[in-house]
Amino acid sequence: MAFFGSAFTSSKVVVGHVPHQVAAALRFGGGALILVLILAVAARGGRIGSFSWRDAVRAGLVGLLGVFAYNVFFFWGLSLAPSIDGSIIVPVLSPVLTTGALLVMGRETASTARVVGLVLGVAGAVVFFLGIGDGGGGVSGKRLLGDAVYLLGAAAWAAYSITSKRVLAGMEPLRATTYGTVAGALGLVVLAVPSVPDVDWGGLSGGVWANVVYLAIGPTAIAYLCFYRGLRSVSPSTATVVMFAVPVFGVTSSGIFLDESFTAVQVVGGVIMLVGALLAVTQGRFLRRPGGRTAAAPAAAAPAVAAPRDAGAS
Repeated sequence: MAFFGSAFTSSKVVVGHVPHQVAAALRFGGGALILVLILAVAARGGRIGSFSWRDAVRAGLVGLLGVFAYNVFFFWGLSLAPSIDGSIIVPVLSPVLTTGALLVMGRETASTARVVGLVLGVAGAVVFFLGIGDGGGGVSGKRLLGDAVYLLGAAAWAAYSITSKRVLAGMEPLRATTYGTVAGALGLVVLAVPSVPDVDWGGLSGGVWANVVYLAIGPTAIAYLCFYRGLRSVSPSTATVVMFAVPVFGVTSSGIFLDESFTAVQVVGGVIMLVGALLAVTQGRFLRRPGGRTAAAPAAAAPAVAAPRDAGAS
């Protein structure tokens, strides 16, 4: 989550010098190459199972959600709105959307706390959007559009979190992460091709390239691998709870390195979204009093995940 949070700031630097399609392709193209090299070394050492076209296709399709679709919206949003907005909207609303989808599909229970939390999450998002100001004045149409695109990114990440759970059943996290990242990166490269001639490659500074390298290694190769590894052991809604840490890192880095800020109304909207997300995902357990009972019944147990074929896989 520390890597994911910093990605908003670092990616904003890159989209300031290249089209957002090219920025996404550079980040995930580099990340995919790193993961392929790691996978090749692990496979040669016999630490993971054998190649399977079925696994490759399944993980690749999920990668089109979590890598391609999500990052199309992510980098598009960065080209329109401050990174600090995305670091609030995406990680806070993703758990709300994930929980709502699981309730609709009947995979988790609908308690009063969850319903209230979902309503608060939506209300907080409305307040956040209404608080968008252009230098403290009126509403900025460009920033409003960017925040709406961030919302689409949150929806894509929620879908990715839910579908990834099944993909991880019986597949090593490294292999699943690599296949998904490669598939998503290929889609991003194809999308970026028409914009490549518009880039002044010789004019890109060392700082821009340093951010590209950092994005490929940290927020992509390492962060996605960690997310897959954790998702193998917990439910999708539980996995998204840790995303509440993203705004802390995202807001801090955006404030320090980009000198970005948001309005007081947006702060209120962000707090409402956060409370709603906590209620929806935890069913009010964070309100438990010492020695007391929770406000809602515990969630239904998440379905067990099959153990990897290679018991020695890490």
